[in-house]
Amino acid sequence: MNRNFIAMLGIVTALLMVAALYMAFLYVPNEATQGIVQRIFYFHVPCAWVAFAGFGLVAIAGALYLWLGDQIWDDLGQAAAETGMVFCTLVLITGSIWAKPIWGVWWTWDSRLTTTLLLWLMYGGYLMLRAAADETPQSARVAAVLGIIAALDVPVVIVSVRLWRTIHPAVLVTRQGGHGLEDPRMVATLLVAMAAFTALFAWLLILRLATLRTRARLNRLTLEIALAEAGD
Repeated sequence: MNRNFIAMLGIVTALLMVAALYMAFLYVPNEATQGIVQRIFYFHVPCAWVAFAGFGLVAIAGALYLWLGDQIWDDLGQAAAETGMVFCTLVLITGSIWAKPIWGVWWTWDSRLTTTLLLWLMYGGYLMLRAAADETPQSARVAAVLGIIAALDVPVVIVSVRLWRTIHPAVLVTRQGGHGLEDPRMVATLLVAMAAFTALFAWLLILRLATLRTRARLNRLTLEIALAEAGD
């Protein structure tokens, strides 16, 4: 990985995060119904977006690994799963913090909450498999299949508010059903926050992928040295 690119991406990420924090806490007005509590929205929604993107990338990388068998796709899938899990965990945490003052409970078995928890559990199982299994092509293929299957829950989470009865808001930018971003400053803040969290996800993903690629090279060197010593 190009160190200059990683450093530049880190700087851009930091600047975007500072801008997002400023806009979320100082620039954007309070929402008329929920008040100041609604500001957590500008962290909750971007975390959900990058978590879904990460798990989608796991599925794509898994499919490419099953097709091509190249180690880089396996490493990318693992890096995306680990990074996606960070943000999926933040989705559940920020959602619970938001739910308590608005719904009166930390958790309810709402359709979107339940399907998101299921997504978190499935990728938790994926990471447990990666941690427990040996680093063999067979284990990588099993993990790839699991990552693809688990990703099928992402569209279910997205459409769950329309498939089942729910108290979770279904609309973001329109005012249908009383929900939405009625002030242009809210839309601008959301867009900046989305950009900031997307950049953060990309930066963390690249750092983790670089670590996994280095580990793969070390494993190859270790195997080559062991084979050379055995030949002597």
